Amino acid sequence: MDNNMKIIDEKNIEKTKQIIRKSPHPIIILGQEDDYNRKLLEYGNFDILLSPEAKTGNDKLKQMNSGINNVTAKIAVKNRVKFGLDLEEIKSLDKANKAKRLAKIRQNVKICRKVKAIIKVVHSESKEQTRAFLLSMGASTTQIKQSFD
Repeated sequence: MDNNMKIIDEKNIEKTKQIIRKSPHPIIILGQEDDYNRKLLEYGNFDILLSPEAKTGNDKLKQMNSGINNVTAKIAVKNRVKFGLDLEEIKSLDKANKAKRLAKIRQNVKICRKVKAIIKVVHSESKEQTRAFLLSMGASTTQIKQSFD
């Protein structure tokens, strides 16, 4: 990740839109609740939605809430927004939370593969580490190539 990227962690949608208008590109938005993520994806005008799976709340009994569904992924493709994964944040989690987060990431990678959404990895030590991580999460080789562009 470049040092000049701005990560926005604002809970209010309207304030986030104002910050997006004033900020130079590339802009990274930290994922929040599903409704917040969807409204910002529909708005567009930013580059990466970082860790949409992080603040998804509780999972349902038979279904995991991973922060992305087919509709939001298609909106992201239409507005040219990429989904981001923060490897440093994932490494810092304890074992139980890391397992839950990786399961949600795997589900998101599968959804992104279906709708051809692009996944970017930030805070990665090397290109090989990123490639291995994405392969283990079920990403296609095309997705891996796109993550480096």
